[in-house]
Amino acid sequence: MDRARLLAFIRKHRLAVQSTIAPDGNPQSAVVGFAATDRLEIVFDTLATTRKAVNLRANPRMAFVIGGLGAGDERTVQYEGIADEPSGAELEQLKRAYYGVFPDGPSRLQWPGLIYVRVKPTWIRYSDFSTDPEEIVELRETDLDS
Repeated sequence: MDRARLLAFIRKHRLAVQSTIAPDGNPQSAVVGFAATDRLEIVFDTLATTRKAVNLRANPRMAFVIGGLGAGDERTVQYEGIADEPSGAELEQLKRAYYGVFPDGPSRLQWPGLIYVRVKPTWIRYSDFSTDPEEIVELRETDLDS
């Protein structure tokens, strides 16, 4: 699994299960629509009042599970990273990536409290259990710095 194949696999999906840690230490998960950048960053929109946004402002660590939803498709990406709320030109570039996947995204700009979250990867594991032997590839932060 090279970086290009990993990115292609991630981009085949529009939804992921994301998890954050609440201020009381409990895990919280939800499904989000996302886009992936060429740098393997994940970007999504949400309201500032959601549990995930509140949690990320207290603790920016976030995890995702991508894939594995189709019958017989035993391929997944486990993804951990650090979230932030970019602004300026950086935000505009991320919005373009997001709108490429979700063309209806601009219609939500009028929603009070809409924010965009970017997650930079710190660890990714791709697993394919549909092959024999299975394929498992881990990328750590040093592998992801390009």
